[in-house]
Amino acid sequence: MSKVILVLNQKGGVGKSTATVNLAAVRAQQLIEGHDPDALSPVAAVSIDPQGSAKWWANQVESLPFHLIQAHDDPLEWLAQLNNLPGIAEVYVDTAGWFDLDPDGVGDGLGDGYSAEALRTVLGVTDEALVPMLNEPLCFDPTARTIRKLLEPRNIPYRVFINNWDPREGDYWLEQTKNFVRGQGWPLAQTVVRRYKVHTNASNEGVVVTQYKKSGSAINAAADFYNLADELSAVGVQ
Repeated sequence: MSKVILVLNQKGGVGKSTATVNLAAVRAQQLIEGHDPDALSPVAAVSIDPQGSAKWWANQVESLPFHLIQAHDDPLEWLAQLNNLPGIAEVYVDTAGWFDLDPDGVGDGLGDGYSAEALRTVLGVTDEALVPMLNEPLCFDPTARTIRKLLEPRNIPYRVFINNWDPREGDYWLEQTKNFVRGQGWPLAQTVVRRYKVHTNASNEGVVVTQYKKSGSAINAAADFYNLADELSAVGVQ
């Protein structure tokens, strides 16, 4: 069986594609380590984002350490099998940068159309959800709607992680965001992914986090994703 990890938040611009690609790269490296380096990667990243941000990024990478699949108008029956992909241990799913919650009023959190059906299908096979959020008030309500309308009604285990925090701006809103998450009773990852220019430039330069230079700020930037991957794989989503 393949473990399906869904990266999800209604709020656009929270770094879903970056998280999907980099976590897939780290986990592929960790799962391959000590095994045949020529073996096929045991990790896949699947994008159901019509904009195809993850796919565009992957196309720039010379040697991608995981399988990347852009699901656009693919049969929904295929998406329903993401938890049963031969030779794949973990699947990371990137979702749309923004979507309407319950626009048709049917109450399940999603409307009509392929994108809605694709997300509904993937939710049905998701083992864990990872919810990135920024440390800013505009992200609070969309994150709450995502969790309350899509994850909690389906009893999907999830964890929130704070993404793109700039230490130069101080930790006031970082602490406010942590307090908000804990006040909601949501599981919160200990790892905070900091803002680094290397993350911003990576897609254009055609690298993923496992391919960053082993010097300077790139080491610290990469460490955040390694720590997040270690935290999630060690204890799972609570």
